[in-house]
Amino acid sequence: MGVRTFGLAMRVAVIVSSVKVIDASWTTAHIIDAMTRLGHTVRLLEPTDLELTSAGRLVTRAWCIDEPAESVEALSTLIQSQTAPRRYVELSNIDLLLLRVNPLPGYLLQLLLMAADQGTICVNHPGGLARTRGKAWLASLSGVPRPETVLTASPASAQAFARTQNGPLVVKPTQGSGGRGVRLVPAGDEVALEKAVIQARTFGGQAIVQAYLPEAEDGEKRLFWVDGELMGAYQRNRTSGEFRHNLKQGAQPSPCEVDEADRAICAAVSPHLRRNGIVVAGLDVIGGKLIEVNTLNPGGVHWSDHFSGSPHGSLASEVVRSLERVAARGPQSFGAPPA
Repeated sequence: MGVRTFGLAMRVAVIVSSVKVIDASWTTAHIIDAMTRLGHTVRLLEPTDLELTSAGRLVTRAWCIDEPAESVEALSTLIQSQTAPRRYVELSNIDLLLLRVNPLPGYLLQLLLMAADQGTICVNHPGGLARTRGKAWLASLSGVPRPETVLTASPASAQAFARTQNGPLVVKPTQGSGGRGVRLVPAGDEVALEKAVIQARTFGGQAIVQAYLPEAEDGEKRLFWVDGELMGAYQRNRTSGEFRHNLKQGAQPSPCEVDEADRAICAAVSPHLRRNGIVVAGLDVIGGKLIEVNTLNPGGVHWSDHFSGSPHGSLASEVVRSLERVAARGPQSFGAPPA
């Protein structure tokens, strides 16, 4: 067992979309495993487990994970089986609430904002998630290397943007993950562009229209960012006949080098993330440009750790040590830079 920087064992609550789907490749499982191995206790819950009492206190039913499992695989089996002891916990007694939910429904966002207002340290801060969870946020940032991008619900506006570009376009829904609803539009194909914009809108919201980067032929990096630091990285290479690099679309993970362009991206986006109370994020990078920021439930620990050559579990332990430092700083006012 390593030396804890927090000084005392933390009481951590982890909220997930569903315990039934967590397996040993999930970042959530690796972080929980590292927490228990570093002496912290974990209370695991789903969104509908949260309750607001008549006295205005936030409580939750939670599965209790107090001891390390034999392995991450054994831990994920325990989580999926829902056989761990279960009891009520008051959020005011929690040192840190780790949010691993995607998508984030409106009712849950409201409860999490209440929790943050009552002094619960939320990672990531729900106010920041409200700002950053959509793909449009990146398009609003200055000083960050990124593809040219517009946000619109209008095919005509998308076509006007297309005429300023010299190549294909990528059209995405403003919400969602896993590559769902993302389309590649050939240069000059106005009919396909209109269909892609209309289809993106069916996911709710508007469409993100983004210049396609030719460097995508060489793969896409996932950088795992924690509290201002680049913790790990791996590459995703799309499968034959597919332009998306999402693992859920058949892409294959592989090792990658972290270069100066990656570090420059992290340096450029870190102030924006930290100002919004974001502590953990996944940064998707192609050709030295940031194409997407994932703040809801970012993954990357499993494959980054797998390809690093370091002892298994090292990256997850480093993430937990960063979370210890976040908890030690105490609650932050939303929008204020961390101490």
